[in-house]
Amino acid sequence: MFAIAVAASALLTIQAPATAQTPSHPDIRVFFEATSTDAQVADAAFEELAAHWRDGYAIILVDLATLLAPSDYGRRQRDAGSGIAGGGDPFETADVRRTREALRPIPSVDPSSLIRRRLIGFLAEQTGRNLPDDLNLWRDWIWANDFEPHPDYALVKGGVYGLIDERMRGFFRANVPATIRLDEIVWGGVGVNGIPPLDHPAHIEASEAAYLNDDHIVFGIALGGEARAYPRRIIAWHELVRDGIGGLELTIVYCTLCGTVIPYGSEVGGRLVTLGTSGLLYRSNKLMFDDATKSLWSTLVGAPVVGPLVGHGIELEVYPVVTTTWGEWRAAHPNTKVLSIDTGYERDYSEGAAYRDYFGTDRLMFQVPELDDRLKNKAEILAIRLPDPSPGTPPLAIAAAFLDDHPLHELEYGGSRLVVVTTPDGANRVFESADVDFDRLLDDGVIVDTSGRRWRVSEDALVAEFDDGLRLSRVPAHRAFWFGWYAQFPDTRLIK
Repeated sequence: MFAIAVAASALLTIQAPATAQTPSHPDIRVFFEATSTDAQVADAAFEELAAHWRDGYAIILVDLATLLAPSDYGRRQRDAGSGIAGGGDPFETADVRRTREALRPIPSVDPSSLIRRRLIGFLAEQTGRNLPDDLNLWRDWIWANDFEPHPDYALVKGGVYGLIDERMRGFFRANVPATIRLDEIVWGGVGVNGIPPLDHPAHIEASEAAYLNDDHIVFGIALGGEARAYPRRIIAWHELVRDGIGGLELTIVYCTLCGTVIPYGSEVGGRLVTLGTSGLLYRSNKLMFDDATKSLWSTLVGAPVVGPLVGHGIELEVYPVVTTTWGEWRAAHPNTKVLSIDTGYERDYSEGAAYRDYFGTDRLMFQVPELDDRLKNKAEILAIRLPDPSPGTPPLAIAAAFLDDHPLHELEYGGSRLVVVTTPDGANRVFESADVDFDRLLDDGVIVDTSGRRWRVSEDALVAEFDDGLRLSRVPAHRAFWFGWYAQFPDTRLIK
């Protein structure tokens, strides 16, 4: 068995550690040496760490422990053989466990429950926290405290995750700028682009989509006179689609864990940004990365959060999308195109096959710092994305169940008057309402205002039937699971 210390030290020698200028902190190699199978090396490392200990170092030991088998590894293997998902770990599903085990044969991450037990025992002694060998509990405690890491924590993160996938090390360089806590970035169970993006995939005419039933869920986008449907049953296996619609290049991101599809413009400052899946998560939300700079990007924000692009004011433009049924979308857009099921990948693209167990319960696959019980974890909300809200405007989420009961809902938000229109199949569209007050929604999708005038719902605007030149613009909005949205935006205003 190879010790983590050997491989990690080799990785780290090519970068000069910041600790050369911060002698009050132990060299980061010492943390890796604490995982050595040589008892003398490990004991010396523990002594040095104890002499310089700060609670901000705890996350380093937890990150190292994620690559090692838990102290009850034998029992968990038996449980896994009995079909108990995750061996009793409440945050690990069978799918994630299988991926984790598939990656374990890398020699430098050969599991050792003894080493992990020593790490956890040392951690308990130094922090005074008598927690069991449950890394979720340790992260809960760490995340509840201020983030005061070792100055070279980014290099540690890169060293640890580089043992899973060498490419991940490029995300965490010395003194990397970040707008999020690095300790809250966790491995999602796959390597870089381990969930393969679709790059300008093939599309077919609606009449050719025999694989779709009318009640199957699709994500509809209409831009530049072109309508396109992206079936959930396909993109749930890929989570990112790079595509062109109506003359625009888009990056359509689906975070399956958070139930969120967001179409972003792929252009920044006149240049196309090629985004991929990093294999990492932040608060159970997938992190993208760009090929050019290896910066990590937030899926929900559409902006870089770790890496060289942080601090440059970069944020991708959000475009409208609607979650609806294939039957409803096709009826509204008979000329729509839809993804071909022949993607070039072997997947079970049947309806509901992807993440069936995850969607079937309210349990989470990955932990978040805090939950809010005003809604169930995976209750769907509609998040509204105003392009230019007034200063100090909090994020807004409206419960999908509320909108089902109020198919025509008017509100004021961020200095704008809005109206949310919800169809019988639950498709939500948001429009600027300006000074128009609406009265009712008719069965044919036409809205009548309080003056009795009729307005037709289209994908880019509410169009006045009495004056084709009068239009109320569409506002981008998208669905999300409540827990995932709240984890990112705890100051959210919720309407339920």
